[in-house]
Formats: sequence, C-alpha cells, structure tokens
Amino acid sequence: MIKNISVIGAGTMGHGIANVFAMYGYKVSMYDRNKKNHENVIDEIKSELEFMAEEKYIDKELINLTLSNIKIFSSLKETIENADYVIETISEDIKSKQELFNQLDKICPIHTILSSNTSSLSLSEITKDISIERKKRVMICHWYNPAHLMPIIELSYFGNMSEDIFLDVYALYISIEKQPIKVKKDIPGMIANRLLHALAREVFHLIETGAASSEDVEKALKYGPGFRSATTGILESADLGGLDIWCAVEDNLFKELNNSDKACDLMKQKIKEGCLGLKTDEGFFKYPKDKKEKIRKDFFRRLIIQLKASKNY
Repeated sequence: MIKNISVIGAGTMGHGIANVFAMYGYKVSMYDRNKKNHENVIDEIKSELEFMAEEKYIDKELINLTLSNIKIFSSLKETIENADYVIETISEDIKSKQELFNQLDKICPIHTILSSNTSSLSLSEITKDISIERKKRVMICHWYNPAHLMPIIELSYFGNMSEDIFLDVYALYISIEKQPIKVKKDIPGMIANRLLHALAREVFHLIETGAASSEDVEKALKYGPGFRSATTGILESADLGGLDIWCAVEDNLFKELNNSDKACDLMKQKIKEGCLGLKTDEGFFKYPKDKKEKIRKDFFRRLIIQLKASKNY
C-alpha cells in the first residue's frame, strides 16, 4: 500500500503535486537542488491553499494540516529513503532524468515505485540504465498544470509493470480525487497533450491567416466546442450528433485544416520579440504588471468553479 510520497522538484509542477497529496493526508517529502525553489515552496503552497479556502473549495482548517504533512529535505537520499512512491518533476532534459533515475534506483527501497511527470520523453530512454527489477516498477505519471487544480492524471501502462502495481498507483490517484487514464502505448505527448496541440495548431493557424481576431477565436472555442467538452467528450458528441453527419463534415473539412509539422511562424516571431505570455507581460494578449496577479487568480478561480461543478456531475 502506498503511504509515503516523495516529490523531486519543487518548481511549477512539483509544489502543486505535493500540495494535493498532502491535502489528502499523505506524508510528502520534497527535494529541489534549486535554492530558490527549496526556500519558497512552502510559502507558495500556503498561498494556493489560502486562495482555495477563500473560494470555499477547502476548509481553512485544512491549510495547516496540509502543510504539516510536507517536509522539505536538503538531500536526495533523505527525501527518498522511506518512499513508497516517487514522482520527479525536474526539467524536460533526457540526460538529467536518466541521471536522477539511476540515483533513485540505487537509493530507494526495493518496493519503491518510480515515476516521471514527463509527457514528451520516452520512459524506456529515461530508465534505460536502471536495474531490470526496478524497470518493473517505473512509469510515467503526467499531471496537468496547475497540478493542484487540474483533475487529469495520465498513467503509463506500457507492458513493463504488473497489473497489480499499476492498479495500486491507479487507486492512489482515485484516493486524491483525480481522474486517471491508462495510456497503453508509448507515444510522444501521451493523450491529453496530443489532443491539446492538435487543436492549438488550428487555433494558431486561424489567427495567423487572419480568419478572426485572437479574441474571437478564443470566444469560439470557449463558447463552442470547449463549452461542451467540459462535460461531453468528442466520441459522445459524435454519437449524439450522428456519425453520418460528422463523417460528411469531416470529408469536406479535413482537407482544409492546417497540417503543419512545426510550430506556427507567428508564435516563433512573438518568441523572437520576447513576447512569451504572462511572464513577459505580452503574448497573444497584453498583461499589465499591476493586473498580472489578478489575472492568475481569475484563471485559478475559473478552474475551481469547474472543479466544484464536476463534483456534482
């Protein structure tokens, strides 16, 4: 049974992952070699918990209880020596992940399950140098950002581990009210990111070709397919609408859709100009410095509203 969780990496994803496990009563050990992340992670988690309490998503009493379940360590060995389950969230660099997994293999108890939050790197490549026995207890476990609010968890089931071990991990995520899906094929992007970027390719293409403004493309998505997709998937929508109708539309439309095999030139130009989005005050939209925190909180608030609604669905 999985009880003790270790999270390696306390940055964008790691702190949110630790937050969720701790909020549901698991003991979480954390480590990050980046001094800034190491020093700031508890304050960041506390801030997110306080916002969740303000939005009436959790009780205020849960804040201190959650924080008491998290311990920050200054060494990797201390962080993982009693771990039942380890999830790494370090940078998407294959060599760094290989080195980390080699260390984890040597230090962790025999029973420990190791997982990576990657969605773009191959599990077999990440773990190619670890022991044969440990390879039976490794997996990809991909969270979506922000980790403390997005329900989806993508779990790899590529044939290297037994069904019993997989089901233990699956049950772990059910216990923290996530929505795990089994990914049965080792493909770049797993499932959710492939769906996301297939849609994103057409979104960027529509803006780049002047079909509509950025604002109206966003509106079309939010109040069209995105609005329905929050409760009804594509396959169910096709069934409800009629497969004959969907087939006819796709035969007419698919040849007109963008099929580029690279990121759009408009995005590359914005990157060249230093317009990276919220973190640089401008991307496809502008983000005034004095409103950035409000924009971020409004984003979190919308996700919390969806979470509340999904619990009643």
